Amino acid sequence: MPNRAVVYAPGRRMEQDYLDLVRRIIDKGDRRDDRTGTGTLSIFGAQLRFDVREGFPLLTTKKVLFEAVVRELLWFLRGSTNVHDGLAEHTPIWNLWADADGELGPIYGYQWRNWNGEGIDQIRGAIELIRRDPTSRRIVVSAWNVSDLGRMALPPCHILFQFYVSGRRLDLQLYQRSADMALGVPFNIASYALLLMMVAKECELEPGYFIHTFGDAHVYLDHVDGLEKQLAREPFPPPSLRIADVPLEDIGFEDIELVDYRHHPFIKFPVAV
Repeated sequence: MPNRAVVYAPGRRMEQDYLDLVRRIIDKGDRRDDRTGTGTLSIFGAQLRFDVREGFPLLTTKKVLFEAVVRELLWFLRGSTNVHDGLAEHTPIWNLWADADGELGPIYGYQWRNWNGEGIDQIRGAIELIRRDPTSRRIVVSAWNVSDLGRMALPPCHILFQFYVSGRRLDLQLYQRSADMALGVPFNIASYALLLMMVAKECELEPGYFIHTFGDAHVYLDHVDGLEKQLAREPFPPPSLRIADVPLEDIGFEDIELVDYRHHPFIKFPVAV
């Protein structure tokens, strides 16, 4: 079957489970101290599930900067770790952790494409395994390299993901050890749903479920007011996504198009460093 441009059409509302989880954390989460000194409300071991055949899971109860989502993912896939890379300059949040030269150490992209500096390309390996042995239980990509943690500006929060092939459907499950529900998680949902779609297209499969599994899922105390405002909003139907007919390794920013994204206004949340 030849590659072709793929359109993912919108379906039912998709973000209510996310909103319900945020409400549960605010109402019932444990009050905990944290590394940043801000303080959080937290629960452990939650999970969300999104069927991307029903629409692209980009939150609508606030504006999510999809351009930054795309550019960061492409930056990871390039294997880059420097904020002065042309793609990373569009995701300035990473500047908070970079050194004077813009370097972040062996973070996500480095581990994905050059594990341990040994030339091991986990992304390419996962794609080859999906094609060669689709029922394998080893189609795993990890960013949690214990030997490199001390050299990373920020140890990875979304640390491991696994692919699962069911017939002609491809699913992806992410394990995220630390999850900032207001700022990081909406970004992470969109990023890994996009990655699922890109890999499915590369492997000539249909993208199915993105499953997001959390360790410490938390709300920073100074995010509660903004989240209460968001929780009072009614979600819109999700947007759809178009991916151009190009190989995964060649996909650029202009090859990914978000369609019919209707959203409520942006909510500014402070970043805990």
